[in-house]
Amino acid sequence: MIGQESYAEAFRQRYGQDPSTELESVAPFLRHRSVRRYADQPINRSLIEGLVAAAQSASTSSNLQLWSIVSVQDPDNRKRILPLAANQTQVATAPWFFVFLADTHRLAHAAESAGFDPANLDLAEFYTMAVVDAALAAERMVVTAEHHGIGACYIGAMRDNPAGVTEALNLPEGVFALFGLCLGYPLEGRVGKIKPKLAQSEVWFEETYPESIDLSEYDARAAAFNLDQKIQGPPAWSTKSGERLNTERIGARADQLEWLQSIGLIRR
Repeated sequence: MIGQESYAEAFRQRYGQDPSTELESVAPFLRHRSVRRYADQPINRSLIEGLVAAAQSASTSSNLQLWSIVSVQDPDNRKRILPLAANQTQVATAPWFFVFLADTHRLAHAAESAGFDPANLDLAEFYTMAVVDAALAAERMVVTAEHHGIGACYIGAMRDNPAGVTEALNLPEGVFALFGLCLGYPLEGRVGKIKPKLAQSEVWFEETYPESIDLSEYDARAAAFNLDQKIQGPPAWSTKSGERLNTERIGARADQLEWLQSIGLIRR
């Protein structure tokens, strides 16, 4: 099981304080955590079809549906994709692995077939819509999967080597691999704790954006969690997050704009 915390307990783990009221119907959504170790239990393909249907039922800007997915199930293909995903164990062992794509290629084909010029698809606006569409679809899939007892883990490392991923998945121009998604039933006893999040007052601003934000309270909670879980790196969120801004940590992703321009996703 992914977790059985009550709403109050999950809320406390997220925010370090009690909720103002009981909302047990919301508890399943607060229990989310990344699951990286999976039981030796297959996921029925008919359920996967349902999860894809759930993903496609997410909102999509102007119904343009600027996203696609590639599932990688063949063992040889999974081995080829593994080094492109930073050799993460969950990618190798997940019963199902998906790559979510920003996809303007299909719309270009549709527009041309209908007699329209698809030149404006290289506007940054369409890439932004594609990213939003893919993220909404993925999260809808994950929420539905968790409802069925399936754990999930997103894989951002798919952006480390876009040329390699493009070759491995045979992606055409106008298609970019945004992230991977591992799905599998959690291995018993290997489900982590709920990760603390920023206080609502630090992300929910009423009427206008505030003049200043005090992150000291969250830094303390995050540090306590990271130390308890023996997570490497600086324990405080501000320090850990600031460190991620270093060019060496960003790595090849720092050149992402050049790649997006080369495949026609963003030129203007």
